Amino acid sequence: MPTKRSFFATLAAIAWSFVGLRRKRDFDVDADGAFNPVYVIVAALLGVAAFIGLLRLAVHLAVS
Repeated sequence: MPTKRSFFATLAAIAWSFVGLRRKRDFDVDADGAFNPVYVIVAALLGVAAFIGLLRLAVHLAVS
């Protein structure tokens, strides 16, 4: 059984998956159950909030 990833390692994995860049080796480790599901949900929500914030900033700068 693989060791569980820390919250910051999970956050980094979610960030790379938002960009669409993941190494196959990392994906294989993740698929074996290295993620804590609570960390994944929290990291994904933080990523979505940051993405929406950046979009709102871009629209604000474009409109003003």
